[in-house]
Amino acid sequence: MSRIRSALVIGGGIAGPVAATALLKAGIAARVYEAYPGPSYGIGSGLALAPNGVAALDVIGAGDPVRGIAQPVSTMMLSVGRTRHHVPTLRGEPPLQLVDRAELHQTLHDHAVAAGVPVEFDKRLVGVDEHADSVTARFADGSTATADVLIGADGIRSTVRGLIDPNAPGPRFTGMLGFGAATECDVEIPTDTMVFAFGQKAYYLYWSTGDGRVFWGANLPHKQYLTLTEARAVPASHWLSILRDTYGADTPGGELARNTTEEQLEITGGLHIMPPVPNWYRGRMVLVGDAVHAPSNSSGQGASLAIESAVQLARCLRDLPEPEAAFAAYERLRRGRVEGVAARAAKINHSKTPGPVGRKMMNLLMPLMVKTVMNPEKTMGAEQRYRIDWVAPVQSEPVPA
Repeated sequence: MSRIRSALVIGGGIAGPVAATALLKAGIAARVYEAYPGPSYGIGSGLALAPNGVAALDVIGAGDPVRGIAQPVSTMMLSVGRTRHHVPTLRGEPPLQLVDRAELHQTLHDHAVAAGVPVEFDKRLVGVDEHADSVTARFADGSTATADVLIGADGIRSTVRGLIDPNAPGPRFTGMLGFGAATECDVEIPTDTMVFAFGQKAYYLYWSTGDGRVFWGANLPHKQYLTLTEARAVPASHWLSILRDTYGADTPGGELARNTTEEQLEITGGLHIMPPVPNWYRGRMVLVGDAVHAPSNSSGQGASLAIESAVQLARCLRDLPEPEAAFAAYERLRRGRVEGVAARAAKINHSKTPGPVGRKMMNLLMPLMVKTVMNPEKTMGAEQRYRIDWVAPVQSEPVPA
């Protein structure tokens, strides 16, 4: 039986509200502290939730609200030059759910609040005071909060990660900047289809929004790393000029870039991947979501893994008596899975700019690749069929077979 009765959750993006809602379901009072002024402040662009991520949301009752703001995608295609190839999908699994990140943040926030989770904004963590039986968070506005445990759900630039381990590695730049836009474009594509396109100079993806617009996301190669703030400090007109030059010879990439306006362009800055983090927890502090595992966007699993980890952490804190035992069990449940997904995504990153010869070879070899290295059961089966058994008790040590 757990002795843990309260938790401070630092971060109100995706993992934070999910963790707090799951903790409340587990009988642990949790309060969320977010540094920004609101639940979707300054956040844009779209993301995909895999079936495993939506299933984890179902554990806390948030699956249907998220499906309500999502666009299902059941068909995927890979475009190399002007040639499109159908990509096989997993049989018997629900479709991917495409969501706007800001809408997802708002929906998870609203669901958490409705469940009874208090959320405070403009609370930027600056330090912690550790005690024998509790931990106190100190915020930039001079306020403090104390609970049994503190959960760092504060993203890829996590403050909590540095407090747990000052030598912890930070995110690595993938060499690409992210951009997105929903624009009017005459592209023939069904509303349930997503296309992954290998352009002449850079990779992009696109899908129909169903209202006459096409959403497209660009992975722009860029030698210099730029934070979100730094990238947005550059005029949108400058980025549009680069995007139009980069994708100008591609179909439909060139048309998408030319049709995108400055007002439509969403700038997300440098794309990251987290290297393995040696220490997931220390004392009464623990990490969850992008703060501890953030595979590149190529994985299609970043948000889903964050949701899974948040729910699994709540299970561990529910069932094990002390924080250290709960945190150890949580890491045991999660580390192998998330690092495996990150490794797969890292390989995909290397293939995003194949060059003219590479593109020809991809088209020639695609029928064979679809049956072998792109077989969904081999590449995504274990990832997307993963389900959390909420009612099963968590053991402090693996049960012998």
